[in-house]
Amino acid sequence: MTATDNSTATDKEGYLLDLDKWNEDAARQLAGKENIELSNAHWQIIHILRAFYKNTQVSPAMRPFVKLVKESLGEDKGNSIYLMALFGDSPAKMAAKIAGLPRPPHCL
Repeated sequence: MTATDNSTATDKEGYLLDLDKWNEDAARQLAGKENIELSNAHWQIIHILRAFYKNTQVSPAMRPFVKLVKESLGEDKGNSIYLMALFGDSPAKMAAKIAGLPRPPHCL
């Protein structure tokens, strides 16, 4: 277990242990540890993910993640290339981590 600057505990992979501790400052800290500076484009995805999780209690794996973004923001943003540009090689995992959600199942 590790802690961020505001004592928000994370597991060895950097996911929050207590999802209720998430806030936008925590997101910035989690993103900073991954060398990601959050833009408005990132925040759009983060808020979509958090709303989805609130309704389903599921962090979507890559294919459902892409579909969710496509349904919410359109084809130009709902694709792997766009999401990888924002969140790196594992966008479903990285976006979930920064959004303060559990690690998506079946993501390597």
